[in-house]
Amino acid sequence: MLDRKYILDHAAHVQANCTARGVTVDLAELVALEQQRRSKLQEVQELNRQANDVAKSIAQAKSPEEREERKGTGRALREQKEQAEHEHDRFEQQILQIQQLIPNLTHPDAPVGTDETASQELRRGQHAPPTFGFPPADHVTLAERLQLLDLEGGARTTGHGFYFLKNEAVLLELALQRYALDVLLREGFVPITTPDLARNEVLEGIGFLPRGPETQIYSIDNSDLSLIATAEITLGGLYAGLVLEADELPIKLCGISHCFRTEAGAHGRSTRGLYRVHQFTKVEMFAFTTPEQSDAMHQQLCDLECRIFDGLGIPYRVIDTATGDLGGPAYRKFDLEAWMPGRGEGGEWGEITSTSNCTDYQARRLQVRYKNKGEKGTHFVHTLNGTAVAISRALIAILENYQQADGSVVVPEVLRAWAGTDRIIPRKTTG
Repeated sequence: MLDRKYILDHAAHVQANCTARGVTVDLAELVALEQQRRSKLQEVQELNRQANDVAKSIAQAKSPEEREERKGTGRALREQKEQAEHEHDRFEQQILQIQQLIPNLTHPDAPVGTDETASQELRRGQHAPPTFGFPPADHVTLAERLQLLDLEGGARTTGHGFYFLKNEAVLLELALQRYALDVLLREGFVPITTPDLARNEVLEGIGFLPRGPETQIYSIDNSDLSLIATAEITLGGLYAGLVLEADELPIKLCGISHCFRTEAGAHGRSTRGLYRVHQFTKVEMFAFTTPEQSDAMHQQLCDLECRIFDGLGIPYRVIDTATGDLGGPAYRKFDLEAWMPGRGEGGEWGEITSTSNCTDYQARRLQVRYKNKGEKGTHFVHTLNGTAVAISRALIAILENYQQADGSVVVPEVLRAWAGTDRIIPRKTTG
């Protein structure tokens, strides 16, 4: 959430930023409501002053009648004050509703455009897309041949978009988690397993909508809890309401969690198989920094994502996300898109990770602050997040890029110790 004073003092800039990000917000209404709120606050303060003056004067009343009269005046003033306070609070809530719709400011280098077509490719990874001497299959075909995936079983037990991983796919999932952790632990990240549920106020603080027709969140009836869509939610909420010491920063966390998403509105071939599912496992990076540290931390998170997928031998490109495709909290976002030979006609790029600098947008909502030693007052931290590995999409990239002419799939070298094999081969069928 942006600082209200900043919004009011820079309304034209904030409005232009909303336009660049494709967000419709009535800032004129916010300004008008703020003027009414301030006026009502002055009225509350004046009525309170008058009521206090009357209360002090009761003891000086010269007769019982005058005392009762002053008591009556005091009661009337307090009732007027309470009514004014109610109106003030109503204005405050209306302002907050608009304020929460305003996206974060945008990094000046982020490409301006209404959707992903305006995003810019920054660079590519160490590995080029593979060439095949045979028509490459998509990950669903490969996984079914190798008995790694059961989509029909997932649909029977839970519904469309759920699945069972089987055989070597289970070992690959565990191997990917351990591989990502090994990379991050060497960089000073603290490993954490997080709850799969969070309070709705924490989801809202991070920038997710727990309720409503556009939500991506599964909410729990008759509670203030929802299933998390990413460990960003729980990691970001870990220090909600706390004041950190500046010399503790940056704090770097890597969280393993299940992720649950409704994927409302998803359609087309991107819903096939594991690309867009309702549940998956993810290793998430999260950092709390000072404002001076956040740009460098954002680059570090992106570099770590690149290191992980270079190590896996997966071809990818780094995308600087356009303004119109940024989520509300993001100041700037980099995506890694892996080459997926089984997508479309001849292969396509598909997003596998992203990393965002959210500056103080989430911290302001969650009230996460820091203080400098020897100074008065506190400051909001900056928060950053990045996907180390989203298992389902990493599996797509591995299966499709490492497929062989004989129907087998080579296991990336960095995963072999945990996967227990260097190759997944088709199983013999009986009958």
